[in-house]
Amino acid sequence: MADVFENYLSSTGGLSAEEINFSTQFFQPIRLKKSDFFIREDESCCHVGFIASGAVKAYAIDKEGKENITCFKFEKEFVTSFPEFVKQEKSRRNIRAIEDSVIYRISYPDYQHLLGQVTAWNGVIKSVMEQEYKQKERYLLNYNNRSAVDKYRHVLSDEPMLVQRIATQDLASYLGITQRSLTRAKRQIHRPNVL
Repeated sequence: MADVFENYLSSTGGLSAEEINFSTQFFQPIRLKKSDFFIREDESCCHVGFIASGAVKAYAIDKEGKENITCFKFEKEFVTSFPEFVKQEKSRRNIRAIEDSVIYRISYPDYQHLLGQVTAWNGVIKSVMEQEYKQKERYLLNYNNRSAVDKYRHVLSDEPMLVQRIATQDLASYLGITQRSLTRAKRQIHRPNVL
């Protein structure tokens, strides 16, 4: 598993082999079973993680107790509640494993130390933040104010991994539609002549 993380860092092109070797000592692997929390809402957000295997969902709970999923993260992606991590505040959302996962995590003090010792990490973090921004922008452009059928069509063409790996109720929450609407949209697309 460590190879996945080291290969990712190498692929960024910003870190030398020595810097990668130095950096990895600050990331500790943790194993999460499906449904385990990586970060809990209303608890201090004190880790950033790199997903070596598995997947997680990020969500907040609304007043009715319903999950509102804002994103999914898979292998070779960093995960945390970034605004709260940077400010060292309580998280406003949960991050929970949706598959058995291995995540390499770094604590805030170690993260600060690493940034001070290896300035090339600023480039890695900048790239991660740009990725986060693009993901949120894409979400707003493709899933806001569209019909359930259009949302599902977009998932099929641009994010097929979601259909393959995400439970129907989680996908419906992410798309901002009911599970029933998602089922109807699937039926309409996969069996258009069946009413």
